[in-house]
Formats: sequence, structure tokens, C-alpha cells
Amino acid sequence: MHILNQEYKRGLIYGILGNIFVGFQPIIANSRPSSLDPHIFAAMTCLVEMIIFLPLVLMEICKPFNKTHNENTNREKLNKALNNWKKNIWLLIFIGLIFGLNQLLFFIGYNLAGAINGSLTQKTTVFFGLIFGFLILKEKISRKQIIFSITLFLGLIIAITQGSFFSFDSNTISGVLILLLITCLWMFGHTVTKPIFIREEATPTQMVFLRNLLSGSILIFTYFLFFPISNLSLLLVPINQIYYVSMGLVYGIGLFCWYKTLSYLDVSKATMLFSPTPIITAIFATLLLGESFTFFHLVGTIIVVISLIIIINHKE
Repeated sequence: MHILNQEYKRGLIYGILGNIFVGFQPIIANSRPSSLDPHIFAAMTCLVEMIIFLPLVLMEICKPFNKTHNENTNREKLNKALNNWKKNIWLLIFIGLIFGLNQLLFFIGYNLAGAINGSLTQKTTVFFGLIFGFLILKEKISRKQIIFSITLFLGLIIAITQGSFFSFDSNTISGVLILLLITCLWMFGHTVTKPIFIREEATPTQMVFLRNLLSGSILIFTYFLFFPISNLSLLLVPINQIYYVSMGLVYGIGLFCWYKTLSYLDVSKATMLFSPTPIITAIFATLLLGESFTFFHLVGTIIVVISLIIIINHKE
């Protein structure tokens, strides 16, 4: 019982920290200097995340602090991991493309929708998870999940239209539609990744490292199709460095906290802990970006969070 309580407390701590880091992501995204375009910002965010997860991957494979693992064992584990990655190389490149595009659209969408509306929109991942789970993994969808998926979107509509349903800002709607595309692609990427985990050919930590390595590389190489090479000087400007390093750190640490929360708690409890991220974003957006958190935002957030918890609990 004591061990279970300790695990719950650790899961709770990582969940609270994760809420703060995930909730702060839109704030950095929307406050970056205008000279730092979304493409290069997305590329550097991915590469900083990759650097964060590199030591975690090495520790996972080599276990340098475990005395029972000798050099030969570590080499065998490394070779096995590399062979598994090579075996799935085309799928990994495809996933890198998806998440690279997602990172780019993330900054564009949030800039148009605003931090509060954008954060709420991203909670629709659970809906797309159900759809792709049904279509690709042949998972069942219950009537209750369908009802509360509709309710979730109702809450989102109340928030972004401020209760008017038919009166809305075109920029906001464009941003929301982009973010809906992101959540769709995000869950599609996770769904096609799941068989790799089932076959134990990669771990979540390795997948985050690989997808960011590939996404960052793809974004850097494609950048020069649209922008001059002289734009690399943007990366040397101190204020720009602060922003893309901060974005990568906040994004990477948020992911790390999510996986640590999952290691101590089951999926439903972990999801419940992370469900209030729009509230955290709303607080930061109000204080730092001057956005207004209205009554309709509050109502929409409550509906979205409750729907999310019911859907996930029912899935479990």
C-alpha cells in the first residue's frame, strides 16, 4: 500500500509539472519575435527536443548505472535497437514528416486561433484517437463515446464563437481548423506507431527522439526551398535563441512528464491529470499575452474537460 501511495504521489507530481509545461507551450509560441518565422522555429524546436531525449535514449539502451549490464550486453542492445530502427526506416521517415508538418502548423494555427482557443482545440485528440483506433486498429467505439465526442465539440464551439455559434472571427476559425488538422495528423501518427510498440521494436522515448531527429532534419532541409540561406543568421540572434531553446525545452519536458506520469499511473488517471492544460494556458495567456478568458471560454472548457474524462474512462 505504501509503494502504491508513493507511485501515486510521484505520478501526481509529474502530472502537475506536465500541466504547467504543456500549458505554457502556446505562450512561447505566440510571443516569439516576428522575425523568427514558423518554419525555422519548428525545425529548431524539434532539434532541441531531440537533444533533450538523446541522453534518455542512451540511458534506456545502455543503462550505464546498472552494474549487471556489461559492455557486451550494452553493445547487443544498441545493435538490436539500431536494427529495429533500420527495419522500420520508411515508417519512421513517414512519422517524421507527419510530426514535422505538425510542428510547423502548430505555430501557424496558434498564431491565428490564439492561445486559449488553440489549447482547447487540441483536446480533440481523443476524438481522432477513437476514429483511427476504429479504422486502423479495429478498436470498438461505444455509443457513450460518440455522444461525449459530440459534446466535446459542442463545448469547443461555445468557446470559440463566444456562445453565438454563427458569429465568429475568420482568423480564429482558420487557426482552429489548422489545429484540428494537427490533432488529426497527431493521432494518425500515434496510431500507425502503435504496432512498433506492440512488436517491441522501439520504446516511446526512442520514438520521440527519432521523430524529432527526422522532423527537425526534414524541416531544415525544406526551409531553403522557400527562404534564403542567409536566414540562418536568425539562429544566432540571442533573443531568437532564447525562444527556440525555451520552446524545445518546454515541449520536451512536457513530453517527458507525460511519459513519467504514465509510468506511475494508468492512462485514464494520467489523462485526467493532463486534462486541465487549457486552464493553465488561459491563466498564462491572460497574464502574459493579454488575452481575455471569458465566461464562454469557461463554459466551453468545463464541457471539453468533462467530456474528455468520460471518453477516456469509458475507453479504459
